Amino acid sequence: MAENSSETSGSVYRRCMAQSLGERNSSADVGASKWIRLNVGGTYFLTTRQTLCRDPKSFLYRLSQADPELDSDKDETGAYLIDRDPTYFGPVLNYLRHGKLVLNKDLAEEGVLEEAEFYNITSLIKLIKDKIRERDCKTSQVPVKHVYRVLQCQEEELTQMVSTMSDGWKFEQLVSIGYGRAHQSEFLLIVSREVKGEESALPSSSGEVCPTNLCSRAGHCMVPMLSVHTPLAHVCPK
Repeated sequence: MAENSSETSGSVYRRCMAQSLGERNSSADVGASKWIRLNVGGTYFLTTRQTLCRDPKSFLYRLSQADPELDSDKDETGAYLIDRDPTYFGPVLNYLRHGKLVLNKDLAEEGVLEEAEFYNITSLIKLIKDKIRERDCKTSQVPVKHVYRVLQCQEEELTQMVSTMSDGWKFEQLVSIGYGRAHQSEFLLIVSREVKGEESALPSSSGEVCPTNLCSRAGHCMVPMLSVHTPLAHVCPK
C-alpha cells in the first residue's frame, strides 16, 4: 500500500513539472512573437506586432499577420526584407508608435508621402497631404520681390549683352539715351530678377553679381534700383 502511494506521489510531481515547463515555453513563445524585426534597405528596425497593426489595411499589418498571400522574404537573421528607403521609414514607424508625424528638417514631406502610400497607411497619407497643402499655400502667399539693375551700353554691344543674361536676370525695358562716342547710339538696358525677402533688403554694396559678364569690357553697370514696386515706366531719360 505504501509503495502505491509513493508511485502516485511521483506521478503527480512529474505531471506538475511538465505542466510548469510547458507554461514557461508557451510564455517564451508569446514573448518572442510579440517583437518583429524589419530589414528596410539594409537598416534594421525592431518593433512590436501591436505597432504594425495600427492600420488594418496597411502592408505592415499584413506583414505582421504573416499573410500567406503576401510574398515576403526574410534574411539570415529572420528579419523581414523590405526594399525601401530606411531614412523615410523612420518617421512612418514613429507615426505608428505614437500617432504624430515628426520630421527632421532635412526630410521632405513628399518623401514620407511616398512611403506612406507604399505601406498604405491611410491616416498618415491624409496628414502629410494636408501639411504639403498648407506649406504650399503659405509659400504662394509670399509676395514676389524683384531687384532691378540698369546697364548702359552702345548699340553694337546690345545684342551680345542681352544674349549673355545669367543668374536669373530677365530683360525688362530698353531706353534710348541718344548718341555717345563715335556717334554710337547708347541705351539703358533695364533688367530684373526675383529675390528672397532677406536678399532684397541688402544694400547695393553687398557684392551682387552683375547680370552679364560683359560689364567689365562693354556695358557699364549703373546704380542698381533696389525697389520692389517701382514701375518700369518711371525709369526713363530726362
